[in-house]
Amino acid sequence: MTSALLLLFVVLLVVLAFEYINGFHDTANAIATVVSTKVLTPRQALLLASGTNLIGAFCGQAVAKTMHSGLIDDKVVAVTTLTILCAMLGGIIWNLITWWLGLPSSSSHALIGGLIGAAMASAPGSWNWHVLIWSRAKMDSKTGLPTGDMEGIFHKVVVPMISSPVLGFTVGFILMGILFAIIRNWRPNLVNSVFGKLQIVSAGYMGFGHGLADAQKTMGVMMLTLYGATKAGDLDNLPSWLQFLQVPDKSASIPIWIMITCAFVMAAGTYAGGWRIIKTLGHKMVKMKPVHGFAAEATAATILAVTGTMGMPVSTTHTITTSIMGVGAARRWNAIEWSLVERIVWAWIMTIPITAGLSYLIYKLLAMFQ
Repeated sequence: MTSALLLLFVVLLVVLAFEYINGFHDTANAIATVVSTKVLTPRQALLLASGTNLIGAFCGQAVAKTMHSGLIDDKVVAVTTLTILCAMLGGIIWNLITWWLGLPSSSSHALIGGLIGAAMASAPGSWNWHVLIWSRAKMDSKTGLPTGDMEGIFHKVVVPMISSPVLGFTVGFILMGILFAIIRNWRPNLVNSVFGKLQIVSAGYMGFGHGLADAQKTMGVMMLTLYGATKAGDLDNLPSWLQFLQVPDKSASIPIWIMITCAFVMAAGTYAGGWRIIKTLGHKMVKMKPVHGFAAEATAATILAVTGTMGMPVSTTHTITTSIMGVGAARRWNAIEWSLVERIVWAWIMTIPITAGLSYLIYKLLAMFQ
């Protein structure tokens, strides 16, 4: 086995390690509400989330295509296995730090920041911004003509990064207000009974949305890795049983083996759980009952499902957290622990710059030994 092929396998394992960490890091966000309201036990919630994550991962490829061809311009820089390795390491380090602190930061933005920093480090010169696709018309891979859609970091990352938390808070606030109007004359026992059952559905929906949004991101990174290795000639002269690794066309559909691998690794990570983040979201930020959990999960899952079909790598963390905030604010403005919210928001703001910087430095350090 050549050193290039060995490095490729190491990088693929690191990518899957990121997927596993994403499973227990971000799925904690997805199931925090159903655990905190005591509708399901933690183990039941993890089983539900694992299964629905798995289903969601198979239900689209739009986000994966954005990750592997809509952010980094491969005409300016060749994305190598070393580039992907450094991107993953930067994202993993930040994910583990925020997990340890119990802060629900975004794995999606950690991954995007890592790719940005590692790609810029790979390019000629220092901080070469031309490697990034900021905004451009999306072209049809078959006809070469504009599709009418826009792609790039501005449209697929920046806009949804701002709009999805705003939507999460606003829609959660409005939906909770509507539910309050509907149940105002209901007995508390009836409210808890009805919405306890409905929250099982909304928790499953949330798991589905997380699988649809997040598993695809790692699928896209694996495609980008294999395409870069194929283009660089690292996969030439492979034995027949390994030729499935070759990806000569990055615009092609995602191979089924990549989808299955990413889906099952995320499901395994999901089952591992993330109790620190569950405690932060489900107990510390706002106290919830089943009706509040239902409203927050239904809001966040719908946003994830819609943006996922549009190819936007939206943060599950941002979406569910702001949905919980909106639901809590509808109940009572001071029901929210705003000092904790401030810490969470700062973690969001710092995620892309810090992971970009980490990945940039890791690449420059490892490149010294090449």
